[in-house]
Amino acid sequence: MTLLLAESSNNQGSRPHSLWRAQGDFLRRRMAVQVLTAFALLSCWGLAQTGSPQDKSEPVRLTQDGQQWVEATLRGLSLEEKVGQMLQVRSYAEYPNFETADYKWLQERVQKDHIGSMILAAHINAQGLVRVDPLAAAKTINQLQSDAKLPLLMAADLERGVASRLENVPDFPWPMALGAVDDPATAERVGAITARAARAVGINWALAPVADVNSNPANPIINDRSFGEDPARVGALVAAFIRGARAHGLLVTAKHFPGYGDAAIDSHRAIASVDATMDHLQTVEFPPFRKAIEAGVDAILLVHARVPALEPDSEKITTNSAKIVTDVLKGQLAFQGVVLTDALEMRGVTGLYDPRKGDPAAQAAVDAVKAGCDVIMTPMDVDAPFQAIVQAVRSGEIPESRIDESVRKVLRMKAAVGLDRTRTVDLEQVAALTGKPEDKEFAQQVADEAVTLVRHNGQMLPLPKTGTPAENGPTPGQGSPAKPEWVAIVLGQGLEGTNGREFEKAWRSRRPNAPVFYFDNRSPQTAAADILSAVGKAEGVVVAAYVAHNQARQVMSNGKTSTSFGLLGPSGQLLQRVLEAATDKTVVVAFGSPYLIESFPNIQTYICAYAMASTSEISAVKALFGEVQNHAKLPVTLPGVAERGFSLPWPAQVTQRGSQHQ
Repeated sequence: MTLLLAESSNNQGSRPHSLWRAQGDFLRRRMAVQVLTAFALLSCWGLAQTGSPQDKSEPVRLTQDGQQWVEATLRGLSLEEKVGQMLQVRSYAEYPNFETADYKWLQERVQKDHIGSMILAAHINAQGLVRVDPLAAAKTINQLQSDAKLPLLMAADLERGVASRLENVPDFPWPMALGAVDDPATAERVGAITARAARAVGINWALAPVADVNSNPANPIINDRSFGEDPARVGALVAAFIRGARAHGLLVTAKHFPGYGDAAIDSHRAIASVDATMDHLQTVEFPPFRKAIEAGVDAILLVHARVPALEPDSEKITTNSAKIVTDVLKGQLAFQGVVLTDALEMRGVTGLYDPRKGDPAAQAAVDAVKAGCDVIMTPMDVDAPFQAIVQAVRSGEIPESRIDESVRKVLRMKAAVGLDRTRTVDLEQVAALTGKPEDKEFAQQVADEAVTLVRHNGQMLPLPKTGTPAENGPTPGQGSPAKPEWVAIVLGQGLEGTNGREFEKAWRSRRPNAPVFYFDNRSPQTAAADILSAVGKAEGVVVAAYVAHNQARQVMSNGKTSTSFGLLGPSGQLLQRVLEAATDKTVVVAFGSPYLIESFPNIQTYICAYAMASTSEISAVKALFGEVQNHAKLPVTLPGVAERGFSLPWPAQVTQRGSQHQ
């Protein structure tokens, strides 16, 4: 454009005035077109950088119109409708069709009990957790929203993104992997990607992030769900995830208040106790929740546990204690958002109540409301808690103003994510928004950056690749025998159908002739014999150990009680026999809990991947073959093995072991 103007100026003296004026008009028109074209191109470039218009998400924000909708809606609700807004029931992500008995039952609950929110669960079959296609989930959620009088809050446990519930989406590892990376910007981007994908299918409320500080290695329920054991670092990552998610329209929940990382009992199975002192609570458990509140967290989920330092009454737990919910959480910590119970079907709360006095969940629901809880996560049988709360209000046991306080918060959450304007999603956009290649690549990058080398005997890593007959040695029958191969063992107490599949694929792409064995506690003992025979002949062994975060438990041996950190039974016995036979030539990769090594201290080469995600499987194989050179650090202490913040540098060259690898 500058050149055209210069040309017109230089030529004006050699042309007639009328011709110059016509030429000038032409040039001005041409310049205007070029300016508009350039602006359009820049606008398109900007869209390409930020995503398509459908990809743009509004932040969580309550507008003036939304607030007016809240108040108008609240005024129009009956007592029963108000109580229903405080109840959260379980749904599944897909149904064969919407005429099945299961769906009709759910539809009736939504309409009859005026349910305010649902938690999207996943079925479990013999192969493990069943994750569904995003489009199927979106169709289910759209149908549920259409069946409800008021829009529904749709919640889901998204502790590692939507891969917690859906397939064909970015497969992020568990939070402890983010703790190993220890980069708030990474956690914030994970939150943003989670939000965009969740909102695309209709999920508007994440029951994440986990704000527990996993300071107890024997914790049977938190473990790799936590970012780590340092309160400051956990708080920073919690706040970052919250910022990323809320900026892209997803409500978030910090859990499990007042902190469950130091417990040794699973509240799903028994009444747990958090026996920390007040000083410990203030310096270890509370800081991540304070950071979450500062970051604008929308809800806080309680743990079913006794906390003597906060509530001396042994008959009360966090869920039914006004001292904890109202005085501490709402008072001392100044939290003004939604307080959510954990599921009332858990033994950690029902065990407190005498069933002869009525339904335990119903009794717990009434006490939770009296304590200050706003949303009650109920069992599938929601009628008893619903009727009990209504009756408690009518009898005067609970003031209706207490109900109004909670319902107003619930409605504000709905308006803050735009449910007052629209409640369904565009099904045509689901696949594109949940399966973006760049998001999947980032999930792989996170897993790559997290894998951590904890112990190395100086001989095993990196593994050499093979792929051609020359590399593998002479063909059998043609001169000297081929070199003995490496052996890979995919090992767990109860392997899911997908466990090890990406590991095997990545492994075989680098060592195509190396066998891969699968073994869990359901495998025949003949399989163990075959594996041990192969181990005895192998040049080296890689054990891919799958250890769920709930596998730490107390065991009795020779009259003494000790803690096992995963792989009990035949799987643990096989690992011990492999280590006894080939300790110096065995690499153990822990997928999931990093504490496995405490039960097998004779492991000489140990890698932590922190998750059973497909991305973590690929990352571990990359690390084995020297393709990962990251700077991850242990986010927790492995007692007797390594302190938090420890890691070994990745060996960059193949180490000579005698005549091998030459």
